[in-house]
Amino acid sequence: MTRRLAEVAKKVGVSEATVSRVLNGKPGVSDATREAVLTALDVLGYERPTQLRGDRGRLVGLVLPELQNPIFPAFAEVVGGALAQQGFTSVLCTRTVGGVSEADYVDLLFQQHVSGIVFAGGQYAQGNASHEHYARVLERRLPIVLVNAAVDHLRFPQVSCDDVAAAEMALGHLLALGHRRIGMLLGSPDHVPSRRKLAAFRAFAAANGLDVVPEDIEHAMFSIEGGHASAARLVRRGITGIICASDVLALGAVRAARRAGLSVPEDVSVVGYDDSALMNCTDPPLTTVRQPIDAMGRAAVDLLVAQIDAVAVPADELLFEPELVVRSSSAPAPREAALPG
Repeated sequence: MTRRLAEVAKKVGVSEATVSRVLNGKPGVSDATREAVLTALDVLGYERPTQLRGDRGRLVGLVLPELQNPIFPAFAEVVGGALAQQGFTSVLCTRTVGGVSEADYVDLLFQQHVSGIVFAGGQYAQGNASHEHYARVLERRLPIVLVNAAVDHLRFPQVSCDDVAAAEMALGHLLALGHRRIGMLLGSPDHVPSRRKLAAFRAFAAANGLDVVPEDIEHAMFSIEGGHASAARLVRRGITGIICASDVLALGAVRAARRAGLSVPEDVSVVGYDDSALMNCTDPPLTTVRQPIDAMGRAAVDLLVAQIDAVAVPADELLFEPELVVRSSSAPAPREAALPG
């Protein structure tokens, strides 16, 4: 405390006694000096006393992995709007490669005295990632909600799209079209939503007499380039239907098929996941499994605000049902590859 008083006093150019009066809410300090002391606290990285946080307590952090994938700006719009309706302002934090990390953003949000944090697509979904910053959030008892599946040991309230139902919908669609050489394009092997989709894919395939070998499963970075590289291997194996863990991966798969001289959907059918913006305007319009982003985003805000209001919220996972959206990137299997009828 003594060190903090000295640093703030030096920064503002006042006595330590003046800083002490501000921190303890005592009279005898001008408004300008009081504001200068509080600003110095923020600049130096010290927490304001609870009684002096004021409107800063109405801030909520929204931590996203990127904004290039259109599903994340869509989610930010829903969450930001729902927070505003309840009197909160969202602070958007987007990770960048080689830049500010998720853990760094958590520290910055602590300094801003946010009332809570919503994470979407974060490191909580990766088994091999660092989770130490989530432990710091837990220690501070800061309200938090995770969007989509997390590793088992992180016991926070979650709002998720049902990965099992999504995989079954996509595979059932391709099976109904007569495909029997079906592959899957997923995120990294430690990515929990991808693991769930893969387990459901294998179980549903076995129940329907479809053989799935390890080479029919590919893992990639969530990017068009990652999807292209991995889907190219599936195409070379003669796969006629590709189920992807995101629309961005699916767009890469379409490009891979075309680079191989094949047509989508005549030679290769592609199914995405998310139904993010403009997927009905791609060439061809993308068949995909839609996440109910609006309902999920509003539920995440409701869970967060309940915690902020000191309502006990269990560390459960709310599962939302996806929807298969059939467009033009899927079609009956090529005749020589179709299931016998």
